[in-house]
Amino acid sequence: MLAGMALALSELPVELMVQHGLERRVCDRGGEREVQFLFADADRLLPVWRNGRLQILRWGNRRGESAHLPCTAWTQLDTVQNGGWSDRAIESVVVPATMGLDKGVWYRIRQGIRGLVALDERDRPRVYVICEPSSHYYQVMTRGGSWMPVLIDERI
Repeated sequence: MLAGMALALSELPVELMVQHGLERRVCDRGGEREVQFLFADADRLLPVWRNGRLQILRWGNRRGESAHLPCTAWTQLDTVQNGGWSDRAIESVVVPATMGLDKGVWYRIRQGIRGLVALDERDRPRVYVICEPSSHYYQVMTRGGSWMPVLIDERI
């Protein structure tokens, strides 16, 4: 399951960096600076392209945060396709990413990850990463990861 992702620092506007205090998430990977968004972070956030704008949204729903939304950060592609979210107004979004993280393994992402946004009971948007059963290659690469994110125009 996707445990985190990174986006090249050059892809994030300075205003968003400052507004959301993302400076502390900046890391250097072989000379290229990136902003990391990790599931384990106390403040779980993800960048998303929504309504033509890059936004930083809460990633999923932790226990005690919203009684209206599922207590998870991911959703299965089959659940979305089979109407599992039909009782809520949802929006499809793209999570821009240059790297993904699963079971301690970082891997390259070309165009981004599919996600959906649902509103909680206070109309605050939350993003859920859409996942599908892992390919054999992904399972080997991540040493047993059984779910992988649905990538935009790409399959690992």
